[in-house]
Amino acid sequence: MVFENIHKYGNHEQIIYCHDHQTGLRGIIAIHDTTLGPALGGTRMWNYATEEEALIDVLRLSEGMTYKAAAAGLNLGGGKAVIIGDYKKDKSEGLFRAFGQYINTLNGRYITAEDVGTSVKDMEQVYMETPWVTGIPKGLGGSGDPSPYTAHGVLMGIKAACKEKLGTDDLKGVRVAVQGLGNVGSNLVKYLTEEGAQVTIADIEQERVAQIAETYNCEAVAPDQILEVECDVLAPCALGGVINDQSIPKLKCKIVAGGANNQLAETRHGDALREVGILYAPDFVANAGGLMNVFAELEGYSVERALERTTSVFDNMMHIFAEAKDQNISTVDAAYNHAKKRLETLGRLKRKHLGFTSRPFTTLKEVKNR
Repeated sequence: MVFENIHKYGNHEQIIYCHDHQTGLRGIIAIHDTTLGPALGGTRMWNYATEEEALIDVLRLSEGMTYKAAAAGLNLGGGKAVIIGDYKKDKSEGLFRAFGQYINTLNGRYITAEDVGTSVKDMEQVYMETPWVTGIPKGLGGSGDPSPYTAHGVLMGIKAACKEKLGTDDLKGVRVAVQGLGNVGSNLVKYLTEEGAQVTIADIEQERVAQIAETYNCEAVAPDQILEVECDVLAPCALGGVINDQSIPKLKCKIVAGGANNQLAETRHGDALREVGILYAPDFVANAGGLMNVFAELEGYSVERALERTTSVFDNMMHIFAEAKDQNISTVDAAYNHAKKRLETLGRLKRKHLGFTSRPFTTLKEVKNR
């Protein structure tokens, strides 16, 4: 079953199962492709119903990271990790340090960061066991929470989509429905309201909805209503698969552009959106800002450099829209083609990334400066 899923969900290079009975660690690290460099992707902690569900999620997410890095022009491969458990109850220092030891055995083939269900504090505990982690606290030389940069990239993606579909990237008065108010979604709401957009929000955490609605003067609707809100832009920022056969006929938007990974249940839903006249901003192009930010840690971090990279999402997205029109294909196909072309071109020049060395390093900066 494991090898069948690997073949079905992206033909990955390596899958690592992580288990520690004492701390309760049950995790999976998936390295999809290291053609362009070491695999970098966050660690998600989620209470999966089954281990197979966790495996399929990490396989899909890690494949998405390959294309995200390639489309963004970064010299990184695609990887992801999941930890099975309730992020509200099952976290401990021991669990994340045990997980860090597994990451360390890979000698830099996989570099982690925070994701859904994990935090900067969790990454600090991982960092106690391995240097192969980004998004660590600023006091340790990292950039802290990457979510504001992910959200800033999504904002740039929305502006590009509005430029393409509405004829302007001025968001004043543009109606945006944001599904999901986690770290990315809540930061996106902040940016959107600062731009003058009219924002409608929804999340399963009602206290968070009430707080953000009051802070940013947003309209709130029930989670099961947000996809059907009449708006210019639907911004999915929760879990994936929300654009599917059931939801597409109910959409009342002109654009889908958000921060969630794997927004399309299947790639063919990009064509389905195109057929009904809805412009799709491919998620792995729009939400690359967080990856760009943590990549800046590998270069030698500066806020200015990180923001320069996340602002480039606008131009990246406009390029994808242009390719889709020129080739008369969906935007998601254009985005995949763009990423695959870079992988194929550079793949002729590079071999798989085998890690750096068995010698431990204090920081990633030291590795870079060897």
